[in-house]
Amino acid sequence: MKELIFKNKTAVVILLIVIISSTIYMLWNKSIAVDQELTPNFSISGKIEGAENQRIYVEAPSDRGMIQVADTLISSSGSFKLEGNIPDIGYYLLRVGENQANIIPITLVPKDVLKINCTLDNFPTEPNTSGTEWTSALNDYLKLLKQFQIDQDNLEAKKEEDEDEDVTDEINNQILIIKSKLDSTIKTKMLNDPSNAFNIVISSSLLPSTSFNNWDKDNLKIMKVIANAFELKYPRTNVSQSFRKQVNDLESAYNTFLNSNNGAREAPEISSNTPDGKPLKLSDLRGKIVLIDFWASWCAPCRKENPTIVKLYNKYKNKNFTILSVSLDQDLINWRGAIKIDGLKWPNHVSDLKGWGSVVISSYNFNAIPHTVLVNKEGKIICEDLRGIELEQKIAEIINQ
Repeated sequence: MKELIFKNKTAVVILLIVIISSTIYMLWNKSIAVDQELTPNFSISGKIEGAENQRIYVEAPSDRGMIQVADTLISSSGSFKLEGNIPDIGYYLLRVGENQANIIPITLVPKDVLKINCTLDNFPTEPNTSGTEWTSALNDYLKLLKQFQIDQDNLEAKKEEDEDEDVTDEINNQILIIKSKLDSTIKTKMLNDPSNAFNIVISSSLLPSTSFNNWDKDNLKIMKVIANAFELKYPRTNVSQSFRKQVNDLESAYNTFLNSNNGAREAPEISSNTPDGKPLKLSDLRGKIVLIDFWASWCAPCRKENPTIVKLYNKYKNKNFTILSVSLDQDLINWRGAIKIDGLKWPNHVSDLKGWGSVVISSYNFNAIPHTVLVNKEGKIICEDLRGIELEQKIAEIINQ
């Protein structure tokens, strides 16, 4: 059974965001120069219980590595105040001690007076910040992430209590749903306040993770709105200029992707026989959106997934959509029987009856089933290995284009 992997604890999630954002925005901080003689133009103060006698740091990721902007010693009572000088609005990290888990991403604007009041345990997820125009956005963002983690942990616990495949699949879908709601809420908050300085941090969630496959194209529209707002509020700053360049580069890359038939590779040919012994090829289905479903009669997760595949076929079969089921069976009778029992009524079923020795495995480079590949009308691969609600959403998106 393939599992979802939203399994990081909230503090680790924050750390991942820090790493991603640091990579993206380190060029924004080129102009930072640590000079103790400069007049401080920001301050951070407050109390962090449990962090007594540790140092607290403000750091800036840059192309020269991490730059230490300011630091101070937290008193024996947990109180502290640090001051520093920054050239302009920018992306920074606030770290307590040497533990890399005790980091939060922040933005700083000249004249900011940031307040923090929390415990060290809560620092990465509930720092309780105040004093600047962007702190409510930070607090809300961390609160949303924490609630998502709680909801996910509760669902994961249910999976451990009940190992039934149907229950596992349903819980996986529920996790995808709450993750989708989280993403939607964050996007709405950005659109409602596009010039908020904290968008420097959370806008990194709009970027494609690895490629434009499965990427929400509306993310580009949101980034343009933020870029426009930053140029109005922070004109001629490194941040606004860098953000605009990033948006332009992203749009150019996305257009290149679209102009190359979704940027996808040609789906390798599949040529085999139907249960009746008739030859059938993937290319015979050119002109339709094709869901290639790799499965087998002996594969329990595949059989559990089949009702979902049947629903997709029935919903979209009249919209230039079809399914090519490719079985890794070795027994013809079992293969035919499973097709009948599971109600797989589409006509496109093939297998070379070689099991894991089938040539399609190396062609499509997978090592577990069920495995899905969505192919567009031109025979290009759009996405791979989506299931449940994510698969249906992607099919609907392609059909409605």
